[in-house]
Amino acid sequence: MNNRLFGFILSACVVVYIISMWQIPVIDIDAAQYASMSREMMENGSYLKLYDLGFDYLDKPPMLFWLSSLSLQLFGVFDWAYRLPSVLMLLLGVYATYQLALLFYHRTIAQLSAIVLASSQAVFLMVHDVRCDTMLMGWVILSLWQLAAWYQTHRWKHFLLGFAAIAGGMMTKGPIALMIPAFAFVPHFILRREWKQFFRWEYIAGILLVAVLLIPMSIGLYQQYDLEPGKVFHGRAIQSGLRFYYWTQSFGRYTGENVFNEMNHFTFLLENMLWSFLPWIIFFLLGLVFTIRQLVQQKFRIGVTEEWISTGGFIITYCILARSQAQLPHYIFVVLPLAAIITARTVYALLFEAKKPGLTRILFWIHTVIFSLLWVAVIILMVWPFPAIHLLIKVVSVVGLLTYLFILFKPFSSMHKLMQMALFTVIGVNFCLASGFYPQLLRYQFGNTVAKVLEEKNINKEKVILYNIDESRALHFYGKHIFQRKTDSLLLRPDEVLITRKESLSALQQRFPNLNTIFEGAYYGVSMLSLPFLNPETRAKETMPYVLVDLDGRP
Repeated sequence: MNNRLFGFILSACVVVYIISMWQIPVIDIDAAQYASMSREMMENGSYLKLYDLGFDYLDKPPMLFWLSSLSLQLFGVFDWAYRLPSVLMLLLGVYATYQLALLFYHRTIAQLSAIVLASSQAVFLMVHDVRCDTMLMGWVILSLWQLAAWYQTHRWKHFLLGFAAIAGGMMTKGPIALMIPAFAFVPHFILRREWKQFFRWEYIAGILLVAVLLIPMSIGLYQQYDLEPGKVFHGRAIQSGLRFYYWTQSFGRYTGENVFNEMNHFTFLLENMLWSFLPWIIFFLLGLVFTIRQLVQQKFRIGVTEEWISTGGFIITYCILARSQAQLPHYIFVVLPLAAIITARTVYALLFEAKKPGLTRILFWIHTVIFSLLWVAVIILMVWPFPAIHLLIKVVSVVGLLTYLFILFKPFSSMHKLMQMALFTVIGVNFCLASGFYPQLLRYQFGNTVAKVLEEKNINKEKVILYNIDESRALHFYGKHIFQRKTDSLLLRPDEVLITRKESLSALQQRFPNLNTIFEGAYYGVSMLSLPFLNPETRAKETMPYVLVDLDGRP
């Protein structure tokens, strides 16, 4: 693959990333919570002790909040500014994936590894629904690349960067950033019979470097929790923040100390990869089978030019995560760079070297059906649920389908037709979703909508109260303010402005007969889409009407 084509494909992906960062509001729950906390950190200047709406926070380490807070301070309180540090780390992760593959394979496979990762559905999701996993993925693959380069070249700069990246990952989401390099390199060394690699004195220096870099975070945990034991987190008293971070939050998922218990069947993460690793999931699964079969044929031994960092790292990490008592779909995203390298080897063998032509023909027709359905689905989403989507975006989606059909039926190509179809589909579909569907969908998330109304009407935010309505971290972020909540109607004052469910109006009018409705809307949990909600005719039954009301009715 020539550099121009390689650069064009990655640039097309980056264009969609930028549109997603710019056009899509942060989604409530995790992303909006982290954005709100980053803004709060910027405002209160507390970088060692973490707070969420003024309350102690002990769930995720501070790296995401540190970097996002700095970005907000530099560029202003915008959703794209919150996302920027994580997306830059993701781009570094794509580059590190290319470089790691280049250590063991030729340039085309390295290019394919970067393309597969950059164009996977999970990455298109991660650039706008930014959680800790976006940044964590970049730190982890950076550490794997640098450590692999150190093993090959013995240069100290790679050693230092590798362990510094481990520390960065641990300050992003915990000890998993230290565990994955072990999961990746242990089987690699065993299969190479490189026993001496297990007994290198340099590891002690690396662990000491990590420990030194973790000092600021550890000081904050100690001051906030160990010096003030007994603070409650999810119903449990915390005696030590250090123990919680270094043990309970990760290993407690296996010992039962962690309070979370959800989605804990072994195949959960794989089931979610069926959509999150589109359009490459079938190639990846075949790659796993081919690699394991080859290892058996080689009697569980690999040569000095071969690697099992990618396959071993992915398999062991998956098995560890899949045995956790609490799982979410994005947990596996951290090792998608390794999955991308496995996939790239398969794509190269089947599409570039034309091995197994019979299998390739079957894959072509399977993917033709999948991609055709995706284009039909995206056109439906452009024209059916939200008529307000701009006509130009609707036209683009139709043109996209016609272009896809042209690629499907044209006789010649400089790149394998199946790969062209895959890249055009995933980039085109996500362009339409980011520029048309998601912005309209997120209008039903009341936090960002109400924050805009408050700004437009210049309402004093100190007087705005949340009452009898769900929490929305997007409101606190976009409103650039921590809004007070009241649960007792007797505590409400006439000079206040309420955000409340519409059903509360009748009771409120008895106490405040002059109340005035400033704005009325309807909200819905957008992360839990359903057909009745998408259907404009039945949507009203699925949404919750809410109002912004001035209790004394005065301007």
